[in-house]
Order: sequence, then C-alpha cells, then structure tokens
Amino acid sequence: MKTAWISVAALVVIAVGAVGHADDKDVSGLMRKKLLYSQQVLEGIVVNDHAKIAKGAEDLIAVGKAAEWKVLKTPEYETYSNDFRRSAEAMIRNAKEKNTDGAALAYVDMTLTCVKCHKHVREVRMARAD
Repeated sequence: MKTAWISVAALVVIAVGAVGHADDKDVSGLMRKKLLYSQQVLEGIVVNDHAKIAKGAEDLIAVGKAAEWKVLKTPEYETYSNDFRRSAEAMIRNAKEKNTDGAALAYVDMTLTCVKCHKHVREVRMARAD
C-alpha cells in the first residue's frame, strides 16, 4: 500500500511539472485529465477493480491521442507516445483477463514512460530557449 501512495505522489509531481511547463491551457487541461485517469487506474489496481482499471486506461489512450499533436514533433516524443499507448493497452488487456499483477506492471511501465517523456519535453524546451 505504501508503494501505491508513492506512485500517486510521483504522478502528482510529474503532472504539476508538466502543467507548469505547458505552453497553453489546452495542454495543461489534458495533462490534468491524464493524471486523473492514471489515479483511477491506480485505484482500480489497489482495490482489484478490473473495470476501473480498463476504463481509466481507455480514457488515458483517448487523452493521449488528443494531446499528441499539441506537445512536440520529435521522433523521441513519438516513441514515448507509442510506448504510453502500448502500456495503456496492456493495462486494458490485463484487466479483461483479471490479471491485477499484469495491470500493475503495465502501470509502472506507463509511469516510467511518462517520466522519460516529460524529461525529454523539458530538455527540448530548454534547448529551444537557449
């Protein structure tokens, strides 16, 4: 349970960082939705609610598709977007199979992808500012 709260705290930090660096309010709103849906997935994992896991992951995919054209156009960003979507799809697949451990692993993979992508976005923006 302690690990779950650490994950939630990490996602809050990530989302706040993303919102603080967003160029417009649309991206900020989309990042807030991603945070909300990722919290729903985590809650589903913690309470073993497979429907909640699947729904949150489906919502994450939808928001991810809406956000893609608004952030960066780099090969790395595209890779991170694809990895994010694959992790969310794995969460859905595992939820349908009632495999909570598999969904949790996909959630961790997605979270790591988020961290890497946000780092990439910050670095690109800092390089452009120079």
